[in-house]
Amino acid sequence: MKKVQSIADNPGRLTQQDLSNYRIKERPAVCAPYRQYEVCGMGPPSSGALTVGQILGIVSHFDLKSMGANSPQAWQIIGDASRLAFADRGRYMADTDFVPMPEGLLDAEYLAQRTKLINVGKALESSPAGEPRWPKAEQVTQADDQSIELPSTTHMVIADQAGNIVSMTSTIENGFGSRVMSNGFLLNNELTDFSFASDQDGHPIANRVEPGKRPRSSMAPTIVMKEGKPYLAIGSPGGSSIIGYVASTLIAHLDWDMPIQTAINMPHLINRFSTYELEQGTHAEQLKAPLEAMGFKVAIKPLNSGLHAIQFKNNILIGGVDPRREGTAMGD
Repeated sequence: MKKVQSIADNPGRLTQQDLSNYRIKERPAVCAPYRQYEVCGMGPPSSGALTVGQILGIVSHFDLKSMGANSPQAWQIIGDASRLAFADRGRYMADTDFVPMPEGLLDAEYLAQRTKLINVGKALESSPAGEPRWPKAEQVTQADDQSIELPSTTHMVIADQAGNIVSMTSTIENGFGSRVMSNGFLLNNELTDFSFASDQDGHPIANRVEPGKRPRSSMAPTIVMKEGKPYLAIGSPGGSSIIGYVASTLIAHLDWDMPIQTAINMPHLINRFSTYELEQGTHAEQLKAPLEAMGFKVAIKPLNSGLHAIQFKNNILIGGVDPRREGTAMGD
């Protein structure tokens, strides 16, 4: 720790006591139904599973299958569902050891109410946070998050012959983390996952910085269950875009019947905070005009996902790897 504190150009404040006080916590999985599947992932302080679950819960009220992957209306529904889910993410999701959170973010009735805000063929003019069910006597008025979340993450999916399955996302927040190396590994810079503003208009921000608190992330390592058995393990790097990468790949595979590698290869369309981002250099660019005609602001940009997946089908493992980044599917 003295080494960390004595670095001339970037001294840190980490102490031996900080490491001694740290505890690994095993938290329950968050699962959401989608069609005949159960989509499970990390709960708070990760926002991944809740936000993916909300997106899928909202789009489940529409017949995306008949619309198809090239339908502007399908992508309008997915984009607006994502905006509504991200509004709840920014308002409510944080480390539940420090702040209360609504219980009803994945309630079917609540998501049905959110669905009614979507008008097919016309983009939402705004996407405010909703009012999900709270635990009794715990409801608080909160302000929206103002974190910076940067993409420098990796993801892997592993299955072994004993039936163990791992979907794991790891991040240090920036290409070289905090720019400090200690004993051969880089220290992270995850403080930027917090909101540095603690309140707004007199209301606290759930994801504000607090001692000992774990920052909210967008990591979405996911295991999809079918009839109680693992069907698909998937995840991606990509900052807060992870949520959109995973959700749209699941829709492509589960609704549009794309093989898992084809679903991973599909061009990305991401809408988190009102601007629809279309993957540069792909046929997603052809949807720019119809999405703008519906009222969306559209930006064409690189969307560098790193999806990895394993599908479990008839005792065969089918791997899928994102061609946008390094990585490979291997079996033994």
